[in-house]
Amino acid sequence: MPGGRLTQPERQQIATGLADGLAYAEIARRLDRPTSTITREVLRNGGPTAYRADLAHRATERRAHRRRQTVPRGPQAAQRAQGRDSEAVREYEETFTTLLMQQGLPKMMSRVLTCLYTTDAGSLTASELVQRLDVSPASVSKATAFLVSQGLIRRDRDERRRDRYLVDNDVFFTGMIAAARSNAELAKTARQGVGLLGPDTPAAVRLENIARFVDFVADSMMRAAEQARDILYAQPEPASGGAAAPGSDDD
Repeated sequence: MPGGRLTQPERQQIATGLADGLAYAEIARRLDRPTSTITREVLRNGGPTAYRADLAHRATERRAHRRRQTVPRGPQAAQRAQGRDSEAVREYEETFTTLLMQQGLPKMMSRVLTCLYTTDAGSLTASELVQRLDVSPASVSKATAFLVSQGLIRRDRDERRRDRYLVDNDVFFTGMIAAARSNAELAKTARQGVGLLGPDTPAAVRLENIARFVDFVADSMMRAAEQARDILYAQPEPASGGAAAPGSDDD
């Protein structure tokens, strides 16, 4: 399987494949590339309906030029200095961002969330996000406001009274519970249609089946999230002060 960045002829083949209605996996097979490479390439350059090979190639060249000109400073430099392969980390961040975009998050929100997930501290200020992502403060402000509203990140104030955005175990749990409640609301709305359309009609049966399925999934999600939090994030109980040391003799 060839490595390295996509060439301009490969990008033209991607554009042709998209125009022909081919799936990402089929385009990847024809180019002998990983499907994730094609998916990331398309999603970061306009999506399947707006992808253009020439624009995508120029955008990649501009990003590469900016990376060569940028010298990491501050927290970013400290993270890169811990024996990590900067290029491999960057590729991983792009892959993670693409995955979040496939799940429905807009691109900037996905980039901010990935940035927070992959920093050792698990938290960054708005100015640190601007520096790491090389975007405008307005873009970061809009993205963080959306992520906070969805329960995907938290906003705290640090000792210097700056807004600090963070992810932790509780935030991920809260996001899962919010998704489960959203599904429960969908089931409730589907059942309202059952009464309106008549319980014996095909449409009502379809809506009832949707409601049952979503109810089951939402209930399972909530129980699984609560169980996972209790098991995975439980704090170890302190050792009893009166417990005998291993191997001690009570006689």
